Amino acid sequence: MTTQETGEPAYLNIDRENHPAVLAGRRSRETVESRDKQAWLENFAVDGSVEDPVGPSMFDPEGKGFHGREEISEFWDKSIGTTEKIEFVFDDEIICGNEVAYVGKIVTHIAGHISEAHGVFTYRADDDGKLKALRAFWEVEKTINSVRPA
Repeated sequence: MTTQETGEPAYLNIDRENHPAVLAGRRSRETVESRDKQAWLENFAVDGSVEDPVGPSMFDPEGKGFHGREEISEFWDKSIGTTEKIEFVFDDEIICGNEVAYVGKIVTHIAGHISEAHGVFTYRADDDGKLKALRAFWEVEKTINSVRPA
């Protein structure tokens, strides 16, 4: 795999602004921030998945994740849809293959309170630039312990 302009391997001189996973992740965050559930769902591949957080949680007691748009829609209703506002504060971006990982935090506003989920958040794009997998590595207990009045 090489970049068209230079003939160099794709892992050198990464186009950070136009990388498919970066674009899919950016669309995901923008549609969450604008509260546009339909656009968020359409950003996913038909067989896409969400694990947020990875493993068992109050959203996903069995820790199996949400697969396909119908289940991903259920995830929205259980998590994103219950919030007043969500902010993404990422400190570092790591691009590998068709995935991007961000290190930072997600700040959630709900019922007059704020919580911060510190972690690693990954987005994988498919060949069509759709979001194939969204995975969020954050600890539920630490996030619950961060809750404070807004």
